[in-house]
Amino acid sequence: MQPTTRSRLVDVAAHLLATEGPDAVTTRSVALAAGVQAPAIYRLFGDKNGLLDAVAEHGFASYVAQKPPMGTDDDPVEGLHAGWTLHVGFGLANPALFRLMHTAARTPAGQATVDSGTAVLRRRVQLVARAGRLRVPERRAVDLIHAAGTGVVFALIEQPPDERDETLADLAWEALCRTLLTDPPAAEIPGPVAAAVTLRAAAPGLVALTPAERTLLADWLDRVARHDAP
Repeated sequence: MQPTTRSRLVDVAAHLLATEGPDAVTTRSVALAAGVQAPAIYRLFGDKNGLLDAVAEHGFASYVAQKPPMGTDDDPVEGLHAGWTLHVGFGLANPALFRLMHTAARTPAGQATVDSGTAVLRRRVQLVARAGRLRVPERRAVDLIHAAGTGVVFALIEQPPDERDETLADLAWEALCRTLLTDPPAAEIPGPVAAAVTLRAAAPGLVALTPAERTLLADWLDRVARHDAP
């Protein structure tokens, strides 16, 4: 199937961004490389910024498509680590695109793609919680992982490649683990916070309770999890 004019323009703009940097992505250069007239860009994207927004959306879609499918690993912590490794690797392999993805305005479709990626992270965190390995509420864990991962990539891509601290991502991951994770469950009963987080992850599936009771239980467990959480 032949690519559409729109997809061809996005691909060309993404290639110019990756190989020559953001200054090379002009309406004239993109139109010339794609073999179309410049007005086509304005008709399809409104202006150059609209084209860049589409490139960012395409970048997020490519990133989300690379995420390993859920359930391919036995250890949920390893699954979470695999997602971290993918995130850092994608950013280092596509520095200009990564910057654009996190600075460009998001269209509704682009935001939906971002949300689908966040949903994968949220699900992985939930699996860790259900395994009894999470020491903080799930939402806090998702927010911390997202902030740390994005910050680490930005820090690394700002460093000259020959001076890049290759250990930074691993050190950040280890710091996250100390903050977010408990040790693997032993025979003894876990502490109340870890137990609350674990039960909270399973609360939506407790069909023995009514919806109102599940909501009340979830609220109680959230309060326990927040109390004395790091």
